Amino acid sequence: MNDDAAVLKIGNETLVTTHDMMAEGVHFLPDANPADVAWKLVAVNLSDLAAKGAEPIGVLLGFTLGDDAWDEAFARGLEAALSHFDVALLGGDTVSGNENGRILGLTALGRGASDKVPARSGAKSGDALYITGIIGDALAGYELITSQQSGPQSLLKAYNRPQPLISAGRSLAPVVTAMMDVSDGLLLDASRMAQASGLAVEIDLAALPLSENYKTVRGDGRISKLAAASWGDDYQLLYAASPGAKLSVDATKVGIFLDGNGITLHDRDEMIPLPEKLGFQHS
Repeated sequence: MNDDAAVLKIGNETLVTTHDMMAEGVHFLPDANPADVAWKLVAVNLSDLAAKGAEPIGVLLGFTLGDDAWDEAFARGLEAALSHFDVALLGGDTVSGNENGRILGLTALGRGASDKVPARSGAKSGDALYITGIIGDALAGYELITSQQSGPQSLLKAYNRPQPLISAGRSLAPVVTAMMDVSDGLLLDASRMAQASGLAVEIDLAALPLSENYKTVRGDGRISKLAAASWGDDYQLLYAASPGAKLSVDATKVGIFLDGNGITLHDRDEMIPLPEKLGFQHS
């Protein structure tokens, strides 16, 4: 697949559809709060719509039935998430669970702008690569949770309850040349955008936006920056724009697209090797 969502023209309307799944033990911990799982399932799908500049219409849920208490807590969490994002549950299906754990799926439908829905394949040579917000907080939150340590709530919230950037996506869509959300790691997702656009991309590690809480917990050295850039779960918007584009959303320039192919990495003026893994690879 060359993108995270399908764009369909229906008369004068542009429909954007996406589907994401979450598996127990892979995308959420077995002892995770069911309400957090529900929130994240909704948020990651809406994040794909945000990357298309689409306005959410509704969702369809695929749900694995299991323990009644877990199911009820999930349902309450789902209701709260849908209410928060003002999105309707349009339907879906359920299936009995098995010993391999829960697998949940959600299809999200959105209304795109009729004139432009950005793909990840539209970057041009010379375009700058930008990212909204900060990266790495979800990684730090995950490490705090799995090591059973206390830490800043902002880090735990970044992992458990990501925020899809719907408004920012709608604002950026008319002016960017390519856009996607960062779900599998900045390095991996930037390389995907470059490959889809038939270009090379160069990333400056020194430019990566990290929070003060992240730096307090994991440090501010090169290893820590590489970890933040290659872990994922950030759900920020990653986009390409021409040098003269007027952008209305705060973001950080982290790289540039060039003729060629592949991804290169430097730390200010020093070229550095890529990490063994650029991000989370779906098997």
